[in-house]
Amino acid sequence: MAIKTVIRQVNEHVGETVVIGSWLNNKRSSGKIQFLQLRDGTGYIQAVVVKNEVSEETWNAAKSLTQESSLYVTGVIREEPRSKSGYEMTVTGLEIIHLTEDYPITPKEHGVDFLMDHRHLWLRSSKQRAIMVIRAEIIRAVQQFFDQNGFTLVDPPILTPTSAEGTTNLFHTKYFDEDAYLTQSGQLYMEAAAMALGKVYSFGPTFRAEKSKTRRHLIEFWMIEPEMAFTDHEESLVIQENFVTHVVRSVLTNCRAELETLERDISKLENIQAPFPRITYDEAIEYLHTQGFDIPWGEDFGAPHETAIAERYDKPVFITHYPAAIKAFYMKPDPNRPEVVLCADMIAPEGYGEIIGGSQRIDDPELMEDRFREHNLSPETYQWYLDLRKYGSVPHSGFGLGLERTVAWICGLDHVRETIPFPRMLYRLYP
Repeated sequence: MAIKTVIRQVNEHVGETVVIGSWLNNKRSSGKIQFLQLRDGTGYIQAVVVKNEVSEETWNAAKSLTQESSLYVTGVIREEPRSKSGYEMTVTGLEIIHLTEDYPITPKEHGVDFLMDHRHLWLRSSKQRAIMVIRAEIIRAVQQFFDQNGFTLVDPPILTPTSAEGTTNLFHTKYFDEDAYLTQSGQLYMEAAAMALGKVYSFGPTFRAEKSKTRRHLIEFWMIEPEMAFTDHEESLVIQENFVTHVVRSVLTNCRAELETLERDISKLENIQAPFPRITYDEAIEYLHTQGFDIPWGEDFGAPHETAIAERYDKPVFITHYPAAIKAFYMKPDPNRPEVVLCADMIAPEGYGEIIGGSQRIDDPELMEDRFREHNLSPETYQWYLDLRKYGSVPHSGFGLGLERTVAWICGLDHVRETIPFPRMLYRLYP
């Protein structure tokens, strides 16, 4: 009696007859032997069909298989050191479920637009599968880190009456008779949750109506946003670097095969170990001037600036103490120098840009009211946020990590469009 299993678990069935539901990834033949490259979502295995060891019906069925045809394959698992997986299957029978005709994605080169139009099929390729497995491992590691460090998962709303950043890049909708927006960030709600639960984090989709076509931007992306009561800026930086180190270590431990599929330079990831280097905004400006950049103090950094700074290091670098004028209204000023704020952006190495933005939050109700006026924020709309400072205010800090940029960096990808199953970009809402 054949045992039903999956490719990932064939190591448990060496010498046994198993049946695996699979798709044909590729095949080749050598006279009286056919080599079927099978995939089932958990992995890949080569199944060998020997003509004089199977029925004529099985031989002909194998011969008729086309790329991405689905089938049940029965056979004996044996060890094969020359195989990537270390195992191979000797076929004794197969049942065709569906024969595919004219599968559009072939082993030849295809353009990006073609592949994006067929994203629902492109996901089946070995590299895209590897990216999705690594993405899932990153999510698992994120939750593990916060669960092990005393954080509570809290879910903020997706429909909101206001913006956390006070920007205009919002998707507007009607909430019955009121105006509402798709969330840009769950941060403000996480601050409220931190005042109830101490240390919290959210993990969910966010939306930015930015008309950007860079390789770092998506319209819809996922954010991990922790907030911590009784935590200052310095303490937050230590948590951030330990967090990122944990995520990278988890991927290195559990996704080695997928990183190899992507031909990722693993040595670069093995360098990622806390503590991370830190430079102030002032120091960054001075360094950029030595590198020929004509950027005045008070201007925010763009991708070329971040890349130039990151090239000095083989691990992420914190840029701290940005000018208050270019940062969000809720960031706490440095008590010794109020024109800058207690904040930091974590810049990934290898040109991947900012992956974390964070700060200590303003905890003084009068200063927060001043910020409302400076940024023309409605006191009525933000009254609940001011209440957090009026009733038991404490020092607190938080940060946000963009999942897709982190996936792009760890996988070594050129563009964030491959980091999410179905990317939403400026001109891409299909499929």
